[in-house]
Amino acid sequence: MRGNNFLSKKRNAMKASIDPDEIFLDSANLPDFDTYQFEGILEKPISKKTFFMLGIFFVCVGVIFVARIASLQVASGAAFAEESENNRLRHLPIFPERGVIYDRNGIELAWNSPRDGDFSKRSYADMHGLAHIIGYVGYPAADSSGLYYQKNYVGKDGAEKYYDDLLAGEAGTRIVETDAFMNTRLGSIIYPPTDGESITLSVDARMEEKMYDLIALLIAEYKYTGGAGVIMDIKTGEIIALASVPEYSSSVMTEGDDISTIRSYQNDRSTPFLNRAVSGLYTPGSTVKPFVAVGVLEEKVVTPDDKIVSAGSISVPNPYFPDQFSVFNDWKAHGPVDIKEALAVSSDVYFYEVGGGFKTQKGIGIAGIEKYARLFGFGDYTDIDLPGDVDGVIPNPEWKLAMFNGDPWRVGDTYHTVIGQYGFQVSPVQMVRGIAAIANGGALVTPHVRLGDMVSTTPISGVNKDVLAVVRDGMRLAVTHGTAKGLDLPYINVAAKTGTAEIGTANQFINSWVVGFFPYENPHYAFTVVMEQGPHNNTVGGLYVMRQFFEWMAINTPEYVK
Repeated sequence: MRGNNFLSKKRNAMKASIDPDEIFLDSANLPDFDTYQFEGILEKPISKKTFFMLGIFFVCVGVIFVARIASLQVASGAAFAEESENNRLRHLPIFPERGVIYDRNGIELAWNSPRDGDFSKRSYADMHGLAHIIGYVGYPAADSSGLYYQKNYVGKDGAEKYYDDLLAGEAGTRIVETDAFMNTRLGSIIYPPTDGESITLSVDARMEEKMYDLIALLIAEYKYTGGAGVIMDIKTGEIIALASVPEYSSSVMTEGDDISTIRSYQNDRSTPFLNRAVSGLYTPGSTVKPFVAVGVLEEKVVTPDDKIVSAGSISVPNPYFPDQFSVFNDWKAHGPVDIKEALAVSSDVYFYEVGGGFKTQKGIGIAGIEKYARLFGFGDYTDIDLPGDVDGVIPNPEWKLAMFNGDPWRVGDTYHTVIGQYGFQVSPVQMVRGIAAIANGGALVTPHVRLGDMVSTTPISGVNKDVLAVVRDGMRLAVTHGTAKGLDLPYINVAAKTGTAEIGTANQFINSWVVGFFPYENPHYAFTVVMEQGPHNNTVGGLYVMRQFFEWMAINTPEYVK
């Protein structure tokens, strides 16, 4: 009884001592719990939903993992196995022999020589004048570990570049097994290379070198900047000689280790990398007159017998000052001349009048000049099988509007154009192709340096063979009695036309041209020589080169002058 009373009193005492603050807590009497240590936070059990979502996540990961394994082992297993196999197999290139390049007489111009290394050395004939025709190559190249990232020779210029696909061949492969330490095991698998195809060029290396040397001598003696010469078969388009002076060394450029010489080429203001015969554009001067002559005869502006008097100049009213006159000079007073004589003596006044008209004399006009220039291939590509073919410029009213800020075309512009001045620009290869068309009776042939290529000719429509015969007679007369008298030789009859083009801001320089064909009676070859940017008072130029060249041919290559 006593014990029960004691417990009852104790419970009552405890109830009496409970403070209301212990029952009702708010922000004012909240205990100072450290929640970052989870003090005062009620623990709750993890819900079944959380376990369910976590289970789905792990199932998805497992499915992806299994699918990836299946892809690697089943779908791509063979490919990875092959790659793994290749990791222990080294693929080493076996370089093919590049095709040899020959001249038309079987002389080797470019061939392969033994050298220390995996591929042959490319060697070139030690002759002048061949670089721009043959070109040069770049060797296969390897990185510092010896792995080849360029597995072929690469043609860089000339025939080496144009015919690279034929000359290059196809590299083979040697497969060598190695261990983890890159030690080579015995035995290998070999896929042999396919050697390149050899080609024969139409050029005669003897003619090529002589043409180059004669031009180079004239440059040195008479202070020209450069020069070019071309000889072409008028029926097939085969290039017999194509010289561009100066030139580079094919061997130096191929080997690439003579840095000082290569740098001198790059810094040379005479641009030895420029193939002047193919890529050079020059003011042609009076060498365009034979093509204009074809036009004025075809358009019946004059007949072969009509004469025009050259008193040394003509004068036309100045469009801005009618009481003043613009004077257009001839290089001398020629008196009355017909079209053959005008070609022979290169009368500017004659061609001013038949080109642009004067007083009662009708002219062919700039449209007619352009029409016949284009018929003979000017202003267009020749499609020669060498890099760097260019199209040139034939001045016309649209060209002038664009070049001279809207300035209109005037008759004086026609006068300048008809004698090959103003903005006229042609390449030596274009010129020799045009002359060949006059010589062969009216067909444009495609020039080419590879022997045996299919001959490509395009008949010139609207040009009468009788008209071409008149022009050929005029060019022959230029040799016997006119400006090309220096080519009047006893052992071959040559027909030719000279040209002196004034260039420079003050006409202080000239381009000296000679063009023509031979033999006159039965033409076989056309030629052109241009000497670039010589002193204005220079009287020795392209004609002198061809004179010396014919003299050399008569002794050393008589088969060409028969």
